[in-house]
Amino acid sequence: MMNTIKQTMKIFILALMATLTSSCQENKYPDLEDGLYAEFVTNKGTMVAKLHYDLAPVTVANFVSLAEGTNTKVDSTYAGQKFYNGTTFHRVIDQFMIQGGDPTATGSGNPGYKFKDEINEAKHDKPGILSMANSGPATNGSQFFITEKPTPQLDPKHTVFGELVVGLEVQDSISNVKTARGDKPVNDVIIEELNIIRKGKDAKKFDAPKVFDTYFVELEEENKVAAEKLAKAKANFLEKNEALKANMKTFPSGLGLTIISEGSGIEPKSTDKVIIAYAGYLADGTLFDTSYAEIAKEYGTYDERRAAQNGYQPFPMVYNETATLIPGFREAMLNMKVGDKARAFIPAALAYGARGAGRVIPPNSDLVFDLEIVSLQE
Repeated sequence: MMNTIKQTMKIFILALMATLTSSCQENKYPDLEDGLYAEFVTNKGTMVAKLHYDLAPVTVANFVSLAEGTNTKVDSTYAGQKFYNGTTFHRVIDQFMIQGGDPTATGSGNPGYKFKDEINEAKHDKPGILSMANSGPATNGSQFFITEKPTPQLDPKHTVFGELVVGLEVQDSISNVKTARGDKPVNDVIIEELNIIRKGKDAKKFDAPKVFDTYFVELEEENKVAAEKLAKAKANFLEKNEALKANMKTFPSGLGLTIISEGSGIEPKSTDKVIIAYAGYLADGTLFDTSYAEIAKEYGTYDERRAAQNGYQPFPMVYNETATLIPGFREAMLNMKVGDKARAFIPAALAYGARGAGRVIPPNSDLVFDLEIVSLQE
């Protein structure tokens, strides 16, 4: 109890000190318009970035609370500390970006938690864009990067939360340092201080710790609702399974196939390509992949990055025995006509067998696919 009180007091004092420091820093840059800013004081010079707390409030709240030592979710190793002070730009690639925010300087360091992406209207469209580094969807932590040139390929993958307004030449200087293996600078480029500057009433009202804490409270509730929704979806899947098995045709291979609804009756030729939509499940109703965005949303696996790249689309496949599909999927397809919707019950021997498929499909897993031949490819 005493430790909790001490920690709370420490964070309160740091928040008060941060406000006073921010006021001092504000006078240092009189030409800056109202807004929230981050001052990077490095051994190569100083940069100042305007933070987009209106476009990416959770991301900015994370960054600001880490910088000021007021983040309540951080690992106890870093609690009450100004997280970024003394860290380095550990990865530098000329004509691309400079990356920092890792206390271990290895590229794998983190603050002890992960949080969501906030993809917004801001783009990686010029030098000096401040954006979150990550290893995939919803894996943001403390690491960030600053672009040296436009990198539009990063737009659907990384959250832009600011841009340099002072010191673009410093960013360029850092990007030109000599690097060794792993794009790590030979001589450390150190963030000596990372200060937050608040100018104007709105910026001063932005309560970073509160915004970030609220995100995790809401996330817990969202996860609870999602778990209930997933349980219901899986139960409905299993119930439908039993009903469909009553009309299932079993092939000599062991494949089971139920035509749910018939299409136009057009039977593709072996020289045709067909357009196929699908949803793949483990036998317990766990969805592992689908081309249907609505099903991905129902099961809580919807990926905005995939959607941005038109990843939720049916795919073309040759309609013959050379089709590069697991045997059970291929056999099911070859017993369907254009417009047919079917559920295929595929034994492990006709799927991925004893090897499984990475971390997605365990060894010796029976699979179930909902399939639809949407059309012939023109």
